[in-house]
Amino acid sequence: MSSVVAVPQHKLSETPNSRAIEINDWVIIASTNPISSASECDALQASLGFPLPEMTFGSNYLSLEHQPSGWKMMFDTHNALKCVKKGELGEGDGGVKVGYADAWLKSRTDPGTNLPLPVTVAAKHYDWTYTMTYPGHHLDSAPSTDSPSSSIQWIDADQDNPSHSIPLSELTRPDPILFYAEIPLFEDELHDNGSSNLLVRIRVMPTCIFILSRFTLRVDNVLFRTHDTRIYHSFSSSPSLVIRQLSGWEAPYDGVKRRLPSRHDLTPLTDANFIAKVLTELPVTESQQIGARTRWRGLRTKVEIAVLARDGP
Repeated sequence: MSSVVAVPQHKLSETPNSRAIEINDWVIIASTNPISSASECDALQASLGFPLPEMTFGSNYLSLEHQPSGWKMMFDTHNALKCVKKGELGEGDGGVKVGYADAWLKSRTDPGTNLPLPVTVAAKHYDWTYTMTYPGHHLDSAPSTDSPSSSIQWIDADQDNPSHSIPLSELTRPDPILFYAEIPLFEDELHDNGSSNLLVRIRVMPTCIFILSRFTLRVDNVLFRTHDTRIYHSFSSSPSLVIRQLSGWEAPYDGVKRRLPSRHDLTPLTDANFIAKVLTELPVTESQQIGARTRWRGLRTKVEIAVLARDGP
């Protein structure tokens, strides 16, 4: 019989478009808003230099701050889309080509979609699948480079140190969930060629914080691709540290399709959780080495840590 987990003191607050929790020196805010307006999309597109996904939630974000150290981390739409490759795709970019790709690019970059582009006007090139390996980004609590958080860096985890890995047993325990949020950043149907989306989830439990930021790509009859950023912090860690695990997988479309529970029901192929489950259960040689033969640099698993405070003076 498992022991009862003590619930630490915490404070919840809420506004029409955001929810927050203050717990054990942390302040966490999740902001969820409607799809960006036309004017907001125009401004964001001008900043990025390429067409936005069909559903862009430009005002959505997740932020977390460790108040004693000033260490801040955030997931937001603008910075996520800044990770999309602009220009011609090269080695390691994981470029995907389908029969409709050129026409799709023209439809997104030329306002007169019913007319061919003049030969003197070149379509703007970018990764039309919005593939990214966005790991979140950092904000200092103070503008000075002398702020405590400016010296906190991600370093490779020690594989032999159990405290440098995310404890799945803790995350699967039926502990109370004190705070939960889903923050969609964008979604696009790739001109009916599939789907591309980025969704951030967070849950805070009595013992820890866990974040999963998941990019999912489906290009029909070509491939499936997933990139996960997992963030974990144990309130009892000593020294206080944050673990970040970056993982990417991909496989040919038919390879995932063959693993459907029923070959007559294709619905699971639109479910990001089903796609991730299949990809992560494949042998590493298939999902992170061979993949879909795109040579995408995101095919890996990397674990790193950020030490927020050390013991002692």
